[in-house]
Amino acid sequence: MRVIEYPKDMKDLVGQEIGASDWVTVDQGMIDKFAEATGDHQWIHVDVERAKKEMPGGKTIAHGFLTLSLVPRLGATIWSITHRSRGLNYGLNKLRFTAPVPVDSRVRLRQKLLAADDVKDNGIRLTFENTIDIEGRDQPALVAEGLSIVFP
Repeated sequence: MRVIEYPKDMKDLVGQEIGASDWVTVDQGMIDKFAEATGDHQWIHVDVERAKKEMPGGKTIAHGFLTLSLVPRLGATIWSITHRSRGLNYGLNKLRFTAPVPVDSRVRLRQKLLAADDVKDNGIRLTFENTIDIEGRDQPALVAEGLSIVFP
């Protein structure tokens, strides 16, 4: 965990990889809960028996947006700012799902800080390159340019 004292101190880290999270397992229970929460019950995600017969590798795969939804959870384990009042998700500039995440895969997040720009009320808008790696694979599952704003 990288600890930063103030939001403005993030400016010193632009261009650097901030760090990588621990690995987390994407199991069928997680996939099923995401399907319930979103209403996306496409068989490639939730029908284990059909996936055994019809999916490459014989496994269900995680929803792309489930993979994306792991970014805040995993990002919170990479860095924190001690003196901040709040942080806001500001959206995405770019998002690509570059490889499927088969059930029971382990994934992690790597973050590189691309920009740290001043915004009103003394906030700092952070632009990160977020990469979700799949353990044992060369191609990442996801690459997303995400933005957040933090306030002192």
